[in-house]
Amino acid sequence: MSGISDREKAFENKFAHDQELRFKAEARRNKLIGLWAAGLLGKADPDAYAKEVVAADFEEAGDEDVMRKLRNDLSAGGVSVTDEELRSKMNEFLAQAVEQIQNS
Repeated sequence: MSGISDREKAFENKFAHDQELRFKAEARRNKLIGLWAAGLLGKADPDAYAKEVVAADFEEAGDEDVMRKLRNDLSAGGVSVTDEELRSKMNEFLAQAVEQIQNS
C-alpha cells in the first residue's frame, strides 16, 4: 500500500507544481500584454498599466476579464484591435512567459 500512497503523493505534488507554473506564466503573460497595450495607448507609466491588467485577471476565472479590460481600454483610447488579434497576442505572450519562466 505504501507504493500507491507514494505514487498518489507524487501526482499531487506534480499537479500543485504545474498549477503554480501556470499561474506564474499567466501573470507574466498579462504583464507582457499590458506593456504592449500601454505602448499602443501611449501610457506615461507602462508598468503601472501592466499591473492594472494583471489585477484584472483576478475578477473571474479564465481570460475574459483580461480581454474585456484590454478591449475597453484600447477602444476608449482610439486603438482598433480585433478580439482575434488580442487572443493571438495573448498566446504569443504566453509562449514568451513560459520560456522566460523555464529559463529563470
